[in-house]
Amino acid sequence: MAVEPGDTTGECYGVAFDVGTTTLVGTLMNLRTGMAASVLSTLNGQAPFGADVISRISHGMNGPEAIQELQQAVVGTMNSVLGDLYQETGVRPEQTYEAVVVGNVTMLHLLLGVDPSPLSMSPFTPAFMNELVIEAREVGLGIHPHGYVQTLPALGAYVGADIVAGVLATGVVREDRLRVFVDVGTNGEIVLGSAQRALATAAPAGPAFEGSQIKCGMRATIGAIEGVQLSERVDLQVIGGDVPAEGICGSGLVDAVAQLLLVGLLDHSGRMRSRADVPDHPLADHLMDVDGVRAFLLADGVYLTQRDVRELQFAKGSIATGIKILMDILGVRHEDLDQVLLGGSFGSYLNPESAKIIGLVPPVDVDRIIAVGNSAGEGAKIALLSYRERQVAFELPSRIEYVELSGRSDFNDSFISVLAFPQLETIG
Repeated sequence: MAVEPGDTTGECYGVAFDVGTTTLVGTLMNLRTGMAASVLSTLNGQAPFGADVISRISHGMNGPEAIQELQQAVVGTMNSVLGDLYQETGVRPEQTYEAVVVGNVTMLHLLLGVDPSPLSMSPFTPAFMNELVIEAREVGLGIHPHGYVQTLPALGAYVGADIVAGVLATGVVREDRLRVFVDVGTNGEIVLGSAQRALATAAPAGPAFEGSQIKCGMRATIGAIEGVQLSERVDLQVIGGDVPAEGICGSGLVDAVAQLLLVGLLDHSGRMRSRADVPDHPLADHLMDVDGVRAFLLADGVYLTQRDVRELQFAKGSIATGIKILMDILGVRHEDLDQVLLGGSFGSYLNPESAKIIGLVPPVDVDRIIAVGNSAGEGAKIALLSYRERQVAFELPSRIEYVELSGRSDFNDSFISVLAFPQLETIG
């Protein structure tokens, strides 16, 4: 039977899911042509149970019913995305034969209804880290009743299948170039290496990059300041365009701190100047006190406090420590790095220059700092379309050495050494 343009009769499809703690992305792929039919993202339905994996794990500790609640929430979100994809494309569930799913270790445990509580306590032992394949009907995913769900493996308890997918998409361990791949978020996952040798670790950065525990912090949604430029005035980029600023999200936070360093209103230690310190500075009128804490006014009702700067310092310090320790193990310096790859949704919006100024990433030339977008989703699509590439993903845990930061004798010294902001003259 002939297939008319736009008619999906006779075609077969698969779906690639990147199940993030906050956001879930689904891409419906035509398995014959290798083209994406449609892609949609939405908030993970587990959000009411907590904003981070520890909160979700804590809820799961309430018993099997709580784990089932979490499983139903994430599967329900996936099915909602599938329903919208089907409606938009005209594809039927019976035409969708496979799903490749990536995410952090906690998300995959909860997707499969597995108790994740061992992940919250030493020695952080997951129930599984290897790739799994199960029938879709076992979890209630809305594809062909005899279709399969395939997960990718993890590298460690806190370096999950999403990072394996990112490594697959970026080819970090396939080339001779020395690169560091960083997924910046509440948990900063880092892979450093090349085809010769590669290391991975996880650095607990905390929620600052998500806008949490920041006085005027908010998620990256309409009204959030996402970019800051300081000169003789304050120029802001606000999500939604011509709308009032309501708060500041992670990328705006990094920008604001970097700009305050550049204009001399923050010193190397992270101490914010007071108006009395710099009475002749063109931005002195933006310096203020909020409940006895120094702050910088960004917009009406939106300001950055000294405590916010400290939160960012600890977050960036944790990730920078992870990178430093991996570089020390490999015996390489920042001059040896060919590229710094920023993955994840946050990495896509992060200003590379600002990341360099605050010391989140090594001081390489800015043109070597590259945002690679949703590399986890890209890796999931690659694995969905190619059994050969899927096998490459399966083998990555045997090619990448996992380094556990907790308990390392050099962690504290390394952390202290990168906690301050770099001297501007040292970063080029």
